[in-house]
Amino acid sequence: MRSFCYTAYEMAGIISVRDLSVVLGGRFQALRRVSFDLEEGKIVGFIGPSGAGKTTLMRVIVGRQRVQSGQVTVLGLKAGAKELRPRISYMTQEISVYTDLTVHENLLYFARMRGLRGKEALTACKGVLGQVAMAEKSGVLVVNLSGGQKQRVSLAIALLGNPELLVLDEPTVGLDPVLREQLWKLFRELAASGKTIIVSSHVMDEAERCEDLLLIRDGKIVAHDTPQQLCEKTGTRTVERAFLKLAGHNT
Repeated sequence: MRSFCYTAYEMAGIISVRDLSVVLGGRFQALRRVSFDLEEGKIVGFIGPSGAGKTTLMRVIVGRQRVQSGQVTVLGLKAGAKELRPRISYMTQEISVYTDLTVHENLLYFARMRGLRGKEALTACKGVLGQVAMAEKSGVLVVNLSGGQKQRVSLAIALLGNPELLVLDEPTVGLDPVLREQLWKLFRELAASGKTIIVSSHVMDEAERCEDLLLIRDGKIVAHDTPQQLCEKTGTRTVERAFLKLAGHNT
């Protein structure tokens, strides 16, 4: 693998990471002296193969992962600060819903966890269900939903409370092309309203939809740039070919 890295952004932003290292299980180096800044109001892609360190990096940003060294600030505060809880939403790869409750009951429960009550909670639940095209499934038990539908309910939960930063780990996995397109349209609308969205994926065509990319491999950032600039700098036509070139593979 070649030892060079393109970096587009030099100024600190909504997220600032400096010299971050994470070791899992006392021996596996998941992240290796990672540094970068992310700007507000963009769709940011954490792109790379499975096991590259994408999920670990997301867990650090939302304050769910212990770090060995380095500094991480989010919205001007240390990652994991309790003041960040109502301002950040995190959607994991695992389905984060209760299967013995209906879709509406799940949303209402998490809305209350977010501090929403009464009519405000009901309105919020109805709104996010509409955003993920699941309004007609409101009264259905989650156990009776398909995998893709459960994924959309998890996303709806992440949207509750109007968070400033959404951290979404593989949010479109298992969805058909039409639903994927609808969700990416939603992500663009949310970013246009000022929210920052981090999306992880190991599928390279998802990278083309992002405004800002971190290409991650073996716990390191091998590139940080826009899709267009990344292709221009590597002399390639697609992000996939750019990633392969950076990884030292023939394209």
